[in-house]
Parts: sequence; C-alpha cells; structure tokens
Amino acid sequence: MTIVTLISDWGMTSHYQACVKGSLLRQIKDLQIVDITHTLRPFDIMNCSFILKNAYKDFPKGTIHIIGVNTEASTKKPHIAVKYKEMFFIGADNGVFSLLFEEEPVEAYELDIMQDSDYFTFSSRDVFAKAAAMIANGKKLSDLGSPYKKLNQMYAFKPVITADKIEGKVIFIDDYENVFVNINQETFKKVGRNRPYTINFRVPGYAIRTLHTSYSDVEEGERLALFGSTGYLEIAMNKGKASSLLGLGLTDTVTVMFGE
Repeated sequence: MTIVTLISDWGMTSHYQACVKGSLLRQIKDLQIVDITHTLRPFDIMNCSFILKNAYKDFPKGTIHIIGVNTEASTKKPHIAVKYKEMFFIGADNGVFSLLFEEEPVEAYELDIMQDSDYFTFSSRDVFAKAAAMIANGKKLSDLGSPYKKLNQMYAFKPVITADKIEGKVIFIDDYENVFVNINQETFKKVGRNRPYTINFRVPGYAIRTLHTSYSDVEEGERLALFGSTGYLEIAMNKGKASSLLGLGLTDTVTVMFGE
C-alpha cells in the first residue's frame, strides 16, 4: 500500500483537497491518503514546516508527503521532489524544505513533468499528484527531472543566548492554545547547567520557575512549562487556553533567566 500525506492551506470548505485526492486515487492503486492539516494560515511556510516536521517522523518508510502551501513555481522557486530519511517530499522550493530537514537531503530533483491541464494555478493536483503517482508506480526520482543542487534557505527564529539568559520567540500555537517557544531542551540544559531559572513572558507576575513533565502536574487552570513531544519549550495551562489567558501570540518574547 502507498501512503500519501497532504498538508495545505486549502481550508475545509473548498474543492481543492477533494480534487487532489481524486487525482491521486485515479493514478495510484492500493492508496491510503492521510490528511495532516488543511487549516494552515495562507502561505504560512513557518507553520507548515513546524507541523510537518513533527508529523512525518511517525510515518513508515516510503511515505510520500505533498506540501500544498505557496505552490506556484518560478525560476527561483521551482517544483522539486526530495528523498529524505527514506521518505519522499514534493512541493515548491519556497524555503519550506530548508526548515524541514536537519541536514541536506539524500536526493533532490527539479520536476520536469508534463501536466495534464493547461492551467498553472493548481500545482498540487496537476504536478504534485502526478509526481507522487510516478514514485508510487516505481519511477526513480531521476526519472522525474534533473538534479537539484541547493535548497532555498529560510531561517527560523533562533534564540538569543548569553551566559545567563536565553531569549526565545513563540513559533507555534496549537488548537489547545499551548504555546511553543523556539528553545529546545538541549539548549536549555546546556545554558542552564542545572542552575535555578525563571521563565518570563509578557504578563507581569506570572513567571514560571519549575518545569513539569505533564499538563496534569498542576491544578486545572494553572499555568506550567514543560518540554513535550516536539522537544521545544511549551507554556501551557492545565485544561486552559494559555495563549489567550496569558496574552501570548506568535513572535512574542519568552525569556529564561538562570542563576539565583
């Protein structure tokens, strides 16, 4: 069975995802389609990369991931297919691939596929689905186009680090309104060196001085900080909406101070 995932900003009330699924089902036998999400903010590459990066690792080898965000091709942002970690990724090289991968992909090819439609506004259906079908039906990536040497680079927010402080930014807010900060556990431990710490954000008097391991470690409605399954620092509330109630939005600053 071939597994194809879809991630996009198409929404839930338009025809786009149905068209892509129909095209895939028409071209690939014994197919399972998995929707990662279709409710991304339009053209939001950062949000797309965060979700897909934390999702694709749980899929089996050979899975094909179609990225339907900001898909219009140009000479600077061509359509490509990439093999990475024994999986395949298809999309426009608009920077999303550089955010997804922790090192250079094993293979990358610029797609040279004759599409069936004369329209050039729906690449996910007319190009990406066809590329996925070719891969599923046994074609090598080299059969899809020419070698692609260098991915377009987009740089995620990096925390600012000093001897006693890490200054991070909010990079993602999930549907529970848990707030994810671009401070990973490895950086926290390296800078902290087992010292006491204070996690500060925009609401005065709501600093956090203890890390927990689960949301239920505190009473309902209480705030907490933890490192969850993504490996990034989370600011959350047990059965509450941390983003709204603590006034934390995307790109807001979260600071960790170390020392007495």
